[in-house]
Amino acid sequence: MGKGTRVGHLKSANQKQHAMKKIEAIIKPFKLEEVKDALAEIGIEGMTVTEVKGFGRQKGHTEIYRGSEYTVDFLPKIKLETVVPDNLVDQATAAIVKSAKTGKIGDGKIFVSTVDQAVRIRTEETGEKAV
Repeated sequence: MGKGTRVGHLKSANQKQHAMKKIEAIIKPFKLEEVKDALAEIGIEGMTVTEVKGFGRQKGHTEIYRGSEYTVDFLPKIKLETVVPDNLVDQATAAIVKSAKTGKIGDGKIFVSTVDQAVRIRTEETGEKAV
């Protein structure tokens, strides 16, 4: 009962705060350090990075490795996730584009979605204070 009550309290307290945005960027692996540095320059340091595989429009292309041709279905990518206040979304997406762009196919994508609630587990801070 206590847990349910506490979660309900956190939710109602957070509804009064400004919404935040989650930015998910799929980028080429060798661009990770540049993107991380560009985000740090505008004050964004917290992020989650995952090694992923995927494809977009370049799916089904062939490559030659040691004289043999093979089809590449899934390419290695990096998925970077960060949650930022609304007022940093445009700066953050611009920083990611500028630092991740090579101008070649497979540079990646950025997805922005609304985050309704965030809670820092250690301190139970909510909203922007939690990120």
